[in-house]
Amino acid sequence: MIPDSPAEEHRTIAATFGDRVRGVAADGWDAPTPVAEWQARDVVRHLVEWFPAFLADGSDIELPTGPDVDADPVAAWDHHAAAVQAVLDDPASADVTFAHPRLTQMPLPRAISEFYTGDVFMHTWDLARATGQDDTLDAERCRVMVEGMAPLDEMLRQSGQYGAKVPVAEDARWQDRLIGFIGRDPAWRP
Repeated sequence: MIPDSPAEEHRTIAATFGDRVRGVAADGWDAPTPVAEWQARDVVRHLVEWFPAFLADGSDIELPTGPDVDADPVAAWDHHAAAVQAVLDDPASADVTFAHPRLTQMPLPRAISEFYTGDVFMHTWDLARATGQDDTLDAERCRVMVEGMAPLDEMLRQSGQYGAKVPVAEDARWQDRLIGFIGRDPAWRP
């Protein structure tokens, strides 16, 4: 089920990712992931590090710096997720126009939802798969994402943010279609 608002969407998706972060064994942070050359901690690092600059480039909002991912990935994620949630929960955010230099202007909550929360959702699979946790993603959200990204396929590949599609069966479940679309092998294991 997809929540109605960007704030609720983030709350739900960030909580699930946070559960996976807290579920990593103490010796599991160096585990390989489906993303080439990334270890489990790098999944958290990616989310914590790219979004603050993106947010600042399109608005005057600066997220507070949190704990270091290498020192404490759980604290780093919790701090970051709470800061993003505070932005989304602030009623004034609904009136902010996100004006990133490389994107069409849009309301700030929509920009967070489309560019960041979706990324958290997809990387939940990466972290869960790398660390032997439940990697089940919401099937309806997977379907919506695949159907939304499919028309943008060429542009997404050119962005360098997605690898080459991994073929999956036409009747594969939506999660496998999404994972294959973003360039991961749904059968990947560490």
